[in-house]
Amino acid sequence: MQHVFSEDPHRMNWLRPDFPYAQVRLPDPARHVWGRPPGLHASVASTRRGDDLHTEITIRNDGDRPYFARAGDIGLTLPLEDRYDLGVDQMTRRCNAHLYCGGTSSYVVALRAGGEAPHLGLVLTSGSLASYSIERDLSSGSNDRGCFVLHPSPFELAPGESTTISWTIFPFADLEDFHSQAGARTRFVRVEWERYVLFPGETSILTITPSFDAEVVRVNGTEVPRDGRGRYRCSMTASERGEQSYRVEVDEQCVETRILVKPPLSELIESRCRFIAEHQQYRGPDGGLAGALLTYDNEDERVFYSTVNDFNAGRERVGMGMLLANYLIALRDGVLIAWHPGTDALVRACLDGYRSYVVRELVDVATGAVYNDFQRDDSHERLYNAPWFAGFFISLHALDGDVDDLRTACRILHRFYDDGGQGFYPLEIPIVALCEALATAGLDDELEALRPRFVRHAEQIEQTGTSYPAHEVNYEQSIVAPAVDILLQVAIAAREPRFVEAARPHLRALEQFQGMQPDYHLNEVAIRHWDGFWFGKREQYGDTFPHYWSALTGNVLLRLHAITGEPAHAARASASLRGVLTLIFDDGRASCAYVFPHCVNRRRTSGFDPYANDQDWGLYFALRKLVDAPGQPL
Repeated sequence: MQHVFSEDPHRMNWLRPDFPYAQVRLPDPARHVWGRPPGLHASVASTRRGDDLHTEITIRNDGDRPYFARAGDIGLTLPLEDRYDLGVDQMTRRCNAHLYCGGTSSYVVALRAGGEAPHLGLVLTSGSLASYSIERDLSSGSNDRGCFVLHPSPFELAPGESTTISWTIFPFADLEDFHSQAGARTRFVRVEWERYVLFPGETSILTITPSFDAEVVRVNGTEVPRDGRGRYRCSMTASERGEQSYRVEVDEQCVETRILVKPPLSELIESRCRFIAEHQQYRGPDGGLAGALLTYDNEDERVFYSTVNDFNAGRERVGMGMLLANYLIALRDGVLIAWHPGTDALVRACLDGYRSYVVRELVDVATGAVYNDFQRDDSHERLYNAPWFAGFFISLHALDGDVDDLRTACRILHRFYDDGGQGFYPLEIPIVALCEALATAGLDDELEALRPRFVRHAEQIEQTGTSYPAHEVNYEQSIVAPAVDILLQVAIAAREPRFVEAARPHLRALEQFQGMQPDYHLNEVAIRHWDGFWFGKREQYGDTFPHYWSALTGNVLLRLHAITGEPAHAARASASLRGVLTLIFDDGRASCAYVFPHCVNRRRTSGFDPYANDQDWGLYFALRKLVDAPGQPL
C-alpha cells in the first residue's frame, strides 16, 4: 500500500512496502491448549479522502465465552519509512516517527528527516491504545527501526460483541498544525507538562487542551478548573521520588501521562560516583586490567569484561573517568555539596588508579595514540575514542593543574586529525574546552597549531552539508549532533560566526529526532533504536528511550544558547539533559539503555537492561552544565 501526499514535491511514500499496513495480529488459537480458541475475528476498511487516509478496524467475538484482551495481545501494523537507507535521499524520503500510545488521544507524529513539510500525522479517532511493539528485519542491523505494531488498551468482549479501533492519517506543516488538525478530525486532548523529570521541591504545571468544549476535566479523579483561554491547568510539587502516573479524563476521553522525580542532582551524582569507585573498578589479579573501569552486571553483582568491543576496557568506558574527575572539580569549586563523608577520598583514589591504568594501557602520552583496549591493543581502529580521552586529560588538568595533561590532550587530537579525523563526526570533541584551557595556561603555540585544524574540520562539515557520511550506523542522531556541535564550537573558539549559519540545516535535521510526547521516557528524548543490542546484556534491538547519547542534543542546544541567549534553547537543553537521568538509579546503580517498546520481534522488552555500561556520559553532561554555569539549575 502507498500513501503519497499530493503537495509533496519529493513524492515520498510514507508507508513502507515490505510490511503490511493495518494488518490485525490476533492471539494464536494454538496457544489455548486447555480450552477452545477465543473465536476472534477482525475486519479492516480503509478509505481515502484527498490526502486523508481513514482506517477502521473491527474486532468481533464470535465465540460463546467472553474474551478479555490484555495490553499487547492484539497488534495493528503501521509500516512507516523510519529507516536509514543509503539507496535513497535520507533527508526527503525517510522519516523519524514519534509514537504516543497513551489512551484515546493516541497519535503518531512522523517527521521528514530533513524537516521539510509536509509531514505525516496519525490521530486515533475511536478506541484506545496502550503501547506499541516493533518487528525488525535483523539483517539490516542498526539501520532499520522496523514496523510498528500498535496495541489496543485492554478490553472485554462478550459473545457476539465487537469493538472498533480507527485512525486518520493526514499531512501537516508543523507541530501546532498537527494538534490543530488532530482536533479537527476527532475529540482530541492535548496534554503537556512544564517539566517531565523533576528534582525534589520543584513544581511542574500540567496543561490540558481539549479540542472541544469539555464538561468535566479530572486528573487522577480530581476536577480541574478551566482558565480563560479554554485550557485546564494543575500543578504538582515533587516530593515522593520515582515515576508518577496521571490519568487525565476529559468527558469520555482519557489520556495517560507520566513524569519522574529524581533525587537532588548532587546526591544522584555522588551516589553514582561512589558506586563506580566501590564496584566498577577492577582490582583482580591481572596486572594489565588493574585500575580499569568496567561494565557492571546488576544481576550477577560483578564487573564484566570481554574482548567484544562494546564490553572491553577502553572506548566509551572513559565516561566514568570523566564523571569522577568532574565530580571532584565540582566539589572543590563548591558547585556540588558532599552528602556523605569520605566519598571525595574514595573517588580520588579510584580516579588515580584509573589514570595510571589509562597511561599504561590505553594512551601513549608521547605520541597521542589512543588504543581500543588494554594492553595497547589497536587491532580495531576507531576514531571515536581519541576525542574522549583528550577530554579526560583536559579534565585532569582542570582538577590538578598539570600542563602536561593539556599537552597530552593536544597530541591526542593532532593524532586524531592525522588519522583522518577531519572527515569524521566524533561524539564529544572538546574544542572550546581545550582552546580555553590552552589560552589560560599560556600555551599559545599549542593553541595556534590546533585552531586551524579545528577550522578545517568545520569547513569540511560545512561543505558536506546534510549528505552525511555513514559511520557505525548509516544515519543517526549522533551523526547530526556532532555536525552541529563542531560548527558551533569552532564559531565560539575561532570567532568564526559564519559557522553558526552553517549549523542551521543540521539543527533542523537534529530537531526531527526529538520526542514531544507527554511521557518522561519520550519528551525531548532523541530517537535511537539499536544501543541495547550493542551495549546491553540482553542484546536487544528496539527503541531506547532513553539512551545516554540522546543528551548530545541538549549539549548542542546549550552551545546555541551561549551564542544566541535564546531562553527556549536553554529550556530544551535542560529537558534533554534531564531526560537521560532515568538511566541513573537512586542508589548509584545504572543501566545502559531502557528498551521502550512492549515487544521487539515478539520478545518482551519495556525495561532497563541489566548492564551498567557507558550511561555515565549522560550524568557527566548534566554535571558539566552545572560546572559551566554555576548558580543556574539544570
